[in-house]
Amino acid sequence: ACCNAFAAEALTAVREGKQLVVRSGEKEILRYQAEPGEFPRKDIKEIFRRGGYIQSIHSPAGKLVTDDFAPNHIHHHGVWSPWTKTEFEGRKPDFWNMGEGTGRVDFASMGTTWAKDGRVGFETKHKFVDMIAKPEKVALLETWKVEVSAEEKRYVIDLDISQTCATDSPLNLPEFHYGGLGFRGNRTWDGAGNCKFLAATGLTDRNKVNGSKEAWCWVGGKVDGDLAGVTFLCHPSNFRAPQPVRVHPTE
Repeated sequence: ACCNAFAAEALTAVREGKQLVVRSGEKEILRYQAEPGEFPRKDIKEIFRRGGYIQSIHSPAGKLVTDDFAPNHIHHHGVWSPWTKTEFEGRKPDFWNMGEGTGRVDFASMGTTWAKDGRVGFETKHKFVDMIAKPEKVALLETWKVEVSAEEKRYVIDLDISQTCATDSPLNLPEFHYGGLGFRGNRTWDGAGNCKFLAATGLTDRNKVNGSKEAWCWVGGKVDGDLAGVTFLCHPSNFRAPQPVRVHPTE
């Protein structure tokens, strides 16, 4: 007889409108935004409309640990993967700061979904579009493979990102202090004192975590009075692992 009394609810991945929703029983784990959705507010300019990102993540206790279209950074989303400083055919498209209109990341297509060995997953494709080129030109093709499992006190989201050049031209990535993978935490964590960190090396000072190469890093804060957060684990096969962490000094 198993000593663990926890029995996982069935995991499902279901397309609902322009999103794919992963649940454990009735409990929502994450929402992937496929095609661009509606804006949450009327003051957002059309240039910020986008899909191809994880729109929300909830903890096992039902706490929302992400934000989307944050008021002070409208281009920030739950989990998204744009490059910031790039060089492509002599141009410098910025796929992160999409409000500048030089680059963007488009949702391209949904692939298969699956359920196997207590996990559910889905595959999706994105395109990095150089908006400076006339006509616009796709610089990079990206595939996300997302797998989710549920345990008693945690959800595990495995995000496998592969990128290939869309043409014979390389997309060069000069050194920059952020880009490649972004996470925007719950809005109540905003402000230097409301967001907490714990890195693999033991660092907790956000200014020291910033730039530190870490095998993992937890980030979190209070949500409706209770502590909730997310741990990012850098896979050993990642490029130059462990990779440096970028932490905003006040947000």
